[in-house]
Amino acid sequence: MRLVTFDHAGRQRLGADSARGLVDFSVAAPDLPGTMLAFLGAGATARQRAAAAVARAQQDGTGLVPAGATTPAAPLPRPGKIFGIALNYRDHAAETGQPIPAAPLVFSKAVTAVIAAGAPIVVPAVSAAADYEGELAVVIGRTARRVPATDALGYVAGYTIMNDVTARDYQARSGHCLAKSFDTFAPMGPVIVTADEIPDPGCLEIRTTLNGEVVQHSNTRHLIFSVAVLIEYLSAGVTLEPGDVITTGTPAGVGFRRQPPRFLREGDTVRIEIEQIGALANPVVAV
Repeated sequence: MRLVTFDHAGRQRLGADSARGLVDFSVAAPDLPGTMLAFLGAGATARQRAAAAVARAQQDGTGLVPAGATTPAAPLPRPGKIFGIALNYRDHAAETGQPIPAAPLVFSKAVTAVIAAGAPIVVPAVSAAADYEGELAVVIGRTARRVPATDALGYVAGYTIMNDVTARDYQARSGHCLAKSFDTFAPMGPVIVTADEIPDPGCLEIRTTLNGEVVQHSNTRHLIFSVAVLIEYLSAGVTLEPGDVITTGTPAGVGFRRQPPRFLREGDTVRIEIEQIGALANPVVAV
């Protein structure tokens, strides 16, 4: 399934993007929880009921929303926690001049930074160095504590796209957390593709374009630490819960390492495409 959150008729709703259009679960499966966070917490049974509702909508139209009648929201508007991983592609470590990490380099990103596809990335006047980072993001679907890598993918609800926008000037002064947590600095979406549709997250093409120019192009097979290893590493000390997000790192081509550096500015559009998921595009405004 391709799970979505969207606004329709003055309400935020949970649903799925299907071959015939958006399916509104509040109509097609009204017994399901009404938010993505609660839906993920309801576990496999809820996902099975949702899948059945999508199949029914394909047959008889139950819950289908008219095209053009909705506004997209981030699929998970308020995650539980967001963990980011720094320097997790070999080419990105090389472009920054840093050694390959011996263990995952982990930071937290504020959940209040999340915005939807199409919503503007707002670069505030206090930063002159906002940078893009196209990334595969993992959405946790089961409570995970001390999970071995061999079992870890069984704790994944699905996968989405995140732009891990970073204020590089703040990063230099204050480290990762604040620099990556400005309002609007976590574009996410447009969908969460359930894990059954992506059995191998370690072989997905990823591409970022800035105003149509390809600035990042890689494949998740070049991750230093795989999705499974990241879940094992994080869950060894922190309980991961349904609706937590791990954004897995960015490949080479970020703006601050280009010559000359290229930071986000008013009028830009950043688009991130990941195979089997889709594309996340956001305009940039400066205030």
